[in-house]
Amino acid sequence: MGKIVIVVDSIACVPKEEMERHGIKMVPVNIFFNGKVYRDQVDITAEQAYELLEKAPDFWRSSSASPEEYLKVFQEVSSYAEGVVVITLSSKLSMFYSSALVAKGILADKKSGLRVEVVDSRTAAAAEGLVALAAARAAEAGKSLDEVVEVAERVRQKVRFIGLLETIRYVYRTGRIPKVASELGSVLSVKPILTSADGTIHFAGMVRSKQSGVERMLKMMKDALRSSKAVHAAVMHAACPDEAEKFKERIASEFNCTELYMTDFSPVMGYATGRGTLAVAFYGED
Repeated sequence: MGKIVIVVDSIACVPKEEMERHGIKMVPVNIFFNGKVYRDQVDITAEQAYELLEKAPDFWRSSSASPEEYLKVFQEVSSYAEGVVVITLSSKLSMFYSSALVAKGILADKKSGLRVEVVDSRTAAAAEGLVALAAARAAEAGKSLDEVVEVAERVRQKVRFIGLLETIRYVYRTGRIPKVASELGSVLSVKPILTSADGTIHFAGMVRSKQSGVERMLKMMKDALRSSKAVHAAVMHAACPDEAEKFKERIASEFNCTELYMTDFSPVMGYATGRGTLAVAFYGED
């Protein structure tokens, strides 16, 4: 049986060592700043991206990968792969899914022997990454392409995302609340908690302190994982690694984790959250 390759976008927050270990290919987000183009995680690190964002947010923008960029990856792996499973950021949040589908159609027109399937993760950040890693492990276990897709879709149904923002100040950039409201919330020092559902990001509540926010996230995890015997989790941070390490240690001590890693929170999402964001993605196994 030929090799099945998993492809993700850089917003999936999969650490470089995990991509190398599982042979995962990445299509980067394009970050535009002050007339220059940077490929996320290729030309610029997350820390460098946050520095640019903090320096001049009005000069910052990003775009999803083009169909040509996906097609380039497909052609690169066609010499040794039988099939490709693309896991994308939620189609309700970006054009990655559409770009991958267009690239799949172009490849089909070229009559390539490479089979490509595209899976909308319906989530974001490391929650998408956990779906991709589950698919990669299935591929390594010798599963067929259809079985790998089935695993990805099953994990997609279970995975959750919870994020704690240091401030509500930047959330107006999402277009969900007026700028004046975010500025008022910043003065009041409230910290929003976000979750993902139905392919989009939602407000799940507010807290007054980072510590109370961490406790709330841990409780939300426990409520969601009551019947789970094992847990897969990924802790994310926006330029606050020490806080993330402590959060990771709490998760390790309170849950039976078969998979637990720490990673940078995508600066593309960090555009609307700012530095100091802590987040966790997770799912359980019964």
